[in-house]
Amino acid sequence: MGLFDFMIVEIAMDLGTANTLIIYDGKIVVDSPSIVARDIRNGKIIAVGQEASLMQGKTHENIKTIRPLKDGVIADFDASEKMISWFIKNIPQIKKNFFTPALRMVVCIPSGITEVEMRAVKESCERVNGKEVFLIHEPMAAAIGIGLDVMQPKGNIIVDIGGGTTEIAVIALGGIICDKSIKIAGDVFTNDILYYIRTHHNLYIGEGSAERIKIEVGAATEDLEDAPEDITVRGRDLLTGKPKEVKVSFREIAKALDKSIQRIEDAIMVTLSVTPPELAADIYNTGLYLAGGGAMLRGLDKRLSQKTELPVYIAEDPLRAVVRGTGIVLKDIVKYKSVLVK
Repeated sequence: MGLFDFMIVEIAMDLGTANTLIIYDGKIVVDSPSIVARDIRNGKIIAVGQEASLMQGKTHENIKTIRPLKDGVIADFDASEKMISWFIKNIPQIKKNFFTPALRMVVCIPSGITEVEMRAVKESCERVNGKEVFLIHEPMAAAIGIGLDVMQPKGNIIVDIGGGTTEIAVIALGGIICDKSIKIAGDVFTNDILYYIRTHHNLYIGEGSAERIKIEVGAATEDLEDAPEDITVRGRDLLTGKPKEVKVSFREIAKALDKSIQRIEDAIMVTLSVTPPELAADIYNTGLYLAGGGAMLRGLDKRLSQKTELPVYIAEDPLRAVVRGTGIVLKDIVKYKSVLVK
């Protein structure tokens, strides 16, 4: 053990389009929206995470809220670096240190990411003092987080519906056999809802309201067993310009999201169609696992099960499955060496 090894801090990070989660010492210490607010006049970052998220849609011309990640990859290099650095510095145990310690990090990335995008993630982490940065694909991290034994010669299919991307992967022997990554996920669902409310109710609502609708009455199918109550939505009337409110039901949202969910279904079918026959036989027995925030959409499991004719299981706490898997890999990097992205 070198002299400085005791100063190395290990963290696992799920750098997501919508939320960033960080595990330190086996516990989730950061769970925050991936948003920063920047003062345009001097380029300073004035708020990060929850605080910046509250400013969304309510800023004046000198302040801009930015989501540094788009479709699971870094879109704004400077903002993402400042965001990562802010999150890390505010981990309570690191905060009390006099200087920023060297970090050993395991970070997860979408499976459809390019070399350039991968390098951007790595460089962002190295700039915040990441001495060793390991990358892992999201569906692999999700599988480990759900508790599947990914090292066995047995096929499992994972569908991870995040904020920016939906990742579908067939996993066996610690590797991804076939995968598909599509840019249809939580953010697209939110936009579908915005568009639907605008066209069907002549009501202009903000992203925050659309997100709330998605969480409170979002559904993937119109025949739900325990349907949520209708929800009241307020916004601006497009015809009169006055504020107004309308009631929205889960059936309307199921209609609004139908096309996007169909595209996720198609992507799953494509992945299944290129799965080697021996693994397809395994999947017939093991079924399909859902992770990510999108897994919480009411009735989605039922709808996917009808489409694929496979049993569908939702991970417990699907929002944290990926970061939990990343944390497990961090604890035992030697065992999981083969699952890391070279």
